[in-house]
Amino acid sequence: MSTVSGSAAGQPSGMTAATAMVRGHHWFDEPTAPAPKKYVVWLLVAQLVFFIALLGPAVVGIGLKIQDLVHMGALDQNGAVGAGGVLGGVGALFATIANVVFGKVSDRTTSRWGRRRIWIVLGTIIMTIAFGVMALAPSLWVATVGWALAQFGANMTLAPFIATMADHVPKFQRGKIGAALMIAQQAGILGGAYVAQWFQGQMFIMFVGPSVLAIVAMFIFAFALDDQVLPEKPPAMSFREIVQTFWVSPVKFPDYALAWWSRFLITFAAFGFSAFRFFYLLNHVKVPEKDVPGVITMSILVYTVALVVASYLCGYLSDKLGRRKAFVWAATALYAAGTVGLIFVQDIGTFYVLEALMGFAFGMYLGVDMALVLDVLPNPDDSGKDLGVFNIANALPQTFAPMIGAILVYIGDKGGNNFRLWFTVCGIACLIGAIVIFPIKKVR
Repeated sequence: MSTVSGSAAGQPSGMTAATAMVRGHHWFDEPTAPAPKKYVVWLLVAQLVFFIALLGPAVVGIGLKIQDLVHMGALDQNGAVGAGGVLGGVGALFATIANVVFGKVSDRTTSRWGRRRIWIVLGTIIMTIAFGVMALAPSLWVATVGWALAQFGANMTLAPFIATMADHVPKFQRGKIGAALMIAQQAGILGGAYVAQWFQGQMFIMFVGPSVLAIVAMFIFAFALDDQVLPEKPPAMSFREIVQTFWVSPVKFPDYALAWWSRFLITFAAFGFSAFRFFYLLNHVKVPEKDVPGVITMSILVYTVALVVASYLCGYLSDKLGRRKAFVWAATALYAAGTVGLIFVQDIGTFYVLEALMGFAFGMYLGVDMALVLDVLPNPDDSGKDLGVFNIANALPQTFAPMIGAILVYIGDKGGNNFRLWFTVCGIACLIGAIVIFPIKKVR
């Protein structure tokens, strides 16, 4: 067998050119050599900058935009909670579609520049333009269009961006690098919250400024990436194969399906809280409106510190022990307890304590779950598609949670503040997400 390195032939590190050719349409094996340091560094930097740009608007910006529309007289205050839920839900629906479609498209892209690069950069540009639309929107429907397009562009980027991990990161590094990637994401959320707090009175700068920097970061990552180049054009897809872009059989791949449901349910709980955090603090904890962005920023700081500690520790231990399930199960159950605990919060101090608990739980989860997911992927050649389908478990609950929550919070409360009912539902969903981890067989 040839000893020419796969990287030199436009294939992933650790695979030979001969291997790629004899496998018919199975062009790429899973990587076995350590991921290149240049790739890992820019993966983390790009993730950090990108999530500062994306999550500032998501965590704080939507609430500020809704309140801006209220002050402009374009929206009634009693409908603000529901409006935020609808806006977030529509955006998440577009995120779901884009993530799956461009995961598959990037698997099949035959550009001489590689499979992933084009979509990583183009999606970030679309996101930036859409944020401009949202920032200047004079009405709820225009803001919703802007957020939907921003989510579409963001997930056009994220699907191939995350798929590069399956292309370049071997199993023995996935826990550590996956944990570092999630830490960068959470640090990005914190950075985005600070940006939103600093520029809450300057809507255009808050939405667009960080996104311009994200374009630069993704350009640099794209050129640092040793992107795979398909050796030949893939066969045309039948209608059935196009439909299957959105599907991985749970019968053929039960471990993948169970991991999918666990991610769906914990994301449902997490976004069920974060989508309503602004109005939860405003109406349930009784924080003055002008102080809400600052309280959110501090709470995310507390959350992130706890998350970073747990994520690094558990990612390391998971690789060392060769175990994933116990960490994921414990994290999901602990997060369920924290979600229900939000019902009983009456002051900011207690809120910060719960944020620390939930941050630790989510850090434990993120430090291990990406490694678990990569370990149960059905086919390395379709990693972009399969990760795109898996990301439905991230994106779809972001559609359902705000919309379901926007209904349940109004039950028995005309002001939309029945958070007791809503957080109970989220806690139960999260606990079920812990239970479905047990039957997974492929991963210890």
